[in-house]
Amino acid sequence: MRRTRLQKFIDLVTFPLRALTLFHENGWGMSSLATERFDYVAREVRGRCLDIGCGRHDRFITEFCDGKGKGIDVYPYEGLTEENIVADLTHFPFPDNSFGTVTFIANINHIPESKRDVELHEAYRCLKPAGCIVVTMGHPLAEILVHKIVFLYDKLFKTNLDVDSERGMDDGEAYYLTDAEITTRLAKAGFCGIRKKLFATQWGLNHLFVGWKR
Repeated sequence: MRRTRLQKFIDLVTFPLRALTLFHENGWGMSSLATERFDYVAREVRGRCLDIGCGRHDRFITEFCDGKGKGIDVYPYEGLTEENIVADLTHFPFPDNSFGTVTFIANINHIPESKRDVELHEAYRCLKPAGCIVVTMGHPLAEILVHKIVFLYDKLFKTNLDVDSERGMDDGEAYYLTDAEITTRLAKAGFCGIRKKLFATQWGLNHLFVGWKR
């Protein structure tokens, strides 16, 4: 599922079209925004991956990690099994030092504020020494705009793209987190060497953070 250099160039040029039309599946030679995001994250993964808030079909683990890992979620999205569903994400059902990578892909803002530090500490616990965490987050203006467009798109075209509306948003969730909050909370959980990387083919309007367990 890795994109070639040619594919990246096509995605770079077509980004406005893909973003404004909610290009949600690969087609016409272009990558969907989700595929693009997964590709960036997959390049950071080392060893078995634990994908938190995996969403529909546990797609990142099955398609981009060759099944090497586990996706978990609190909501029974389409395509998930009982093995993917966890009642409480403040207690991951895995032993210490179980995974080489933990990912939060476009969803750390949906962790209620009071539970964010707890979940990040759980991520740290489950990582092997020298393992990494990967967190993605869009630019604040882009996040707000995308949420509004997705909501209107579903309303007008009777589609089912808005997973936030499907699940519902709890108190303490947000449309986005600032870079400062993400880096502060990662450091508080014990992660070091935290780096920010922009998604070039999304014109820098999306990015990820990588941090390491000591």
